[in-house]
Amino acid sequence: MSTFTSTLPDDLLKLLNEQASKLSIPKNKLIEKALRIYLDQLNRAEYIRSYKELAADTDLLSIAEEGMEDYLQQIEK
Repeated sequence: MSTFTSTLPDDLLKLLNEQASKLSIPKNKLIEKALRIYLDQLNRAEYIRSYKELAADTDLLSIAEEGMEDYLQQIEK
């Protein structure tokens, strides 16, 4: 595991200390968990954004519909 050093605003550090104490976990573990959740949310947001972009692409939708039609014909056979 690597070491990372950073600075935080005083108010944020105070909240971090309070929550770490309440949860009885080290501050670095709380930061690690929060960062993992945040990065996961960013990935999900990017995934949703890309699907919304693709939903507006009529050419891609047409190709997908043709592929589904071919797939259904193969199943029926």
